[in-house]
Amino acid sequence: MQSGHSSTGGRAVVAARDADEEPQTDEISALAAAAGYRVVDAVTQRRREDTTYNLGRGKAEELGRAVADADAAAVVFDGELTPGQYANLRGLLPPDTAVVDRYRLVLDIFAEGASSTAAQAQVELATLRYELPRLRQVTEESLLNEATEKGSPVLDAERRMDALRRTLDDVADEAASRRERRRADGFDLVAVAGYTNAGKSTLLHRLADDLDADAAAARQDGSDPGREPPADVDRAAGIADRLFETLETTTRRGTVDGRRVLFTDTVGLVDDLPHDLVRSFSATLDEIRGSDAVLAVVDAAAPPETLRRRADVTMSVLAGEASGAVIPVLNKVDRVDDAALAERRRLVADAAPDSAADPVAVSALSGDGAESLRAALLDALPTDSAAFTLRNDGDAQRLLAWLYDRGDTGAAYRGDTVDVEFTGNPAVVAEAERRVAALRTDDGTGDRGDDP
Repeated sequence: MQSGHSSTGGRAVVAARDADEEPQTDEISALAAAAGYRVVDAVTQRRREDTTYNLGRGKAEELGRAVADADAAAVVFDGELTPGQYANLRGLLPPDTAVVDRYRLVLDIFAEGASSTAAQAQVELATLRYELPRLRQVTEESLLNEATEKGSPVLDAERRMDALRRTLDDVADEAASRRERRRADGFDLVAVAGYTNAGKSTLLHRLADDLDADAAAARQDGSDPGREPPADVDRAAGIADRLFETLETTTRRGTVDGRRVLFTDTVGLVDDLPHDLVRSFSATLDEIRGSDAVLAVVDAAAPPETLRRRADVTMSVLAGEASGAVIPVLNKVDRVDDAALAERRRLVADAAPDSAADPVAVSALSGDGAESLRAALLDALPTDSAAFTLRNDGDAQRLLAWLYDRGDTGAAYRGDTVDVEFTGNPAVVAEAERRVAALRTDDGTGDRGDDP
């Protein structure tokens, strides 16, 4: 097994096969470059898959010669190699040549961006899960038959996978507790999901509140305690025109019609990545499962067939994971005309589950459509309402200030009383009712209880 190999600066030959048309190598070459390889040659073939090498025997031998001539350290294959194809190809290549198919390449790229415990554990577990069958294939049969608790690479990998699952279980428990605290603090949770390079990070910046230095300082000195974001909320999110910015999730605070929202930018999906590998990123999927709503972002500027395929994958993943409302978002609409946009709306609507909202067209870069997206999000968020009457005094004013900061609040003053109507997150409504009850006694006089 070639786990943990470094790709930085390595020379590579890309290989691609397609049964129906002449293979294109631009995308796999871009992925290889993102992983640090220098692509020095390409070998392609138009034919059905060969069970032994994936490529035909003659083309596989040509690949071996190309690797030797280019003094390449690796072959990067556009597609998935079975364990048998992996082992057979290695037999035709110069010794120590790394064989990296698309899925392993993606994992290598994810590994480069993994810095947190959760991200590192997810990548390592996905890599081991993917490579274990290949390890079994290339390991000597006698070693497998005589494996004991000591000295078996297969058993070592399985033990490591068990340890990683325990680590991720602990991470999941911590994340669930964090989400509970955030909801108790009055935040709605919104995940931003979709293909990499669909503009998710740019959309996050568009929807999040700007946090300037003066505002940050005010929060640090406690002068604005009512709007203090959770301690682990990031105040910045990277935007880069590359296939993967990071495996880490990024969370920023925003406000939608008075409701406090935490937007989490999740890792991007990738073409042809098997669902079992996607689900190896359990901590990321937990953010989707635990959200009140999910923005499913697709690139409206992508060619129609690419957009259809990516929308299908995005919606199928979200349909199996999202517990909250799904809002399809057509981003980058500034790059298409009205006719193309209408076609793309139809493609995305066809891919979306029946329970999903209507697709919303936006340009995260220019801001066009952002208000329509906020309105759709407001409609999708779980909502409850409450109405109550308070004595018009300082306690009521403090409660009103608290409510105005957390949802849609209306107040009608009637002399010594104020009628309040509040609509917002169900957890905030429940807390508001608790605070109102604490202000009252059975006959409306006496001890007011806790200050709001």
